[in-house]
Amino acid sequence: MRPLRRPATDTVGNCGGAAKAYEARLRNSFEATLHEAGEFFMGRGDLRATMKRLAARLAAEKIPYAVVGAMALGQHGYVRMTEDINVLVTRQGLRRFSQTCSGKGYVPTHRGSKRMFRDAETGVRIEFLVAGEFPGNGKPKPVAFPDPASCSVEVEGIRVVALPRLIELKLASGLTAPDRLRDLADVQELIRSERLTARFAGQLDASVRPKFRELLAPVRRAHRKR
Repeated sequence: MRPLRRPATDTVGNCGGAAKAYEARLRNSFEATLHEAGEFFMGRGDLRATMKRLAARLAAEKIPYAVVGAMALGQHGYVRMTEDINVLVTRQGLRRFSQTCSGKGYVPTHRGSKRMFRDAETGVRIEFLVAGEFPGNGKPKPVAFPDPASCSVEVEGIRVVALPRLIELKLASGLTAPDRLRDLADVQELIRSERLTARFAGQLDASVRPKFRELLAPVRRAHRKR
C-alpha cells in the first residue's frame, strides 16, 4: 500500500535459496501465468500456499500479524491476481521474524533487505508493513498502519485486516500517492462486491470519508440503471 523500490534480482538463490522469483516466472512464461492464475482463482497455487504457510509460521512464532493488500481483498470478497503478499506486523514482530525465520524458509529479496523476503520454496515475495507508519506517500497523516493484534479478523484460519481498516488504508494510500490509484479502484470494487452503503463511511476515519462517498456514488448510479 505504499511504493517501495523493487529488487532487480530474478532468483532467490542470490540471497541463499534456489527457487526462481515468483514474478519472474510469471513474466517469463505466459503458460506459467495462465496456470498460476487458474490455480489462484480456484483457491490454490503458489501464492495461496505461501500465504497459508506464512500465517502458520507467524502463529507458531507468536508474531501478531494481519494480511493486507490484494490477498486481503480476496478474503473480503473481491478476488484479483497479485504477485506478492503484504503483511502488517509490529516493529517487534518484524525483528522477531528476522531473528527466527530469515534463512529458515525465508530469505531477503536482496542484500540488506529488512522488510522484503521471499518464500524459499515458491519464490513468492513477502513485504512487511510496520504498525505506526503511514500508507501511500509515507508521510504523517490521520490514517496509520494499525496494530495487527487489534485490527484483524480470522478468515479461513488466516488473520486478515478487518474490512473498515483495509478500506481506510487503501483510501489513504490512493489519496496521497499518485502511483497508487489502483488502491482507489480496489475500494470501488469492494464497494461493489460487498454492496457497501453510505452508512459504512461512519466506520472510517473522517479524513477518507469524502473519497469513499465519491467512489460509492457511481457504483450506486450504475446499480440503479440495471
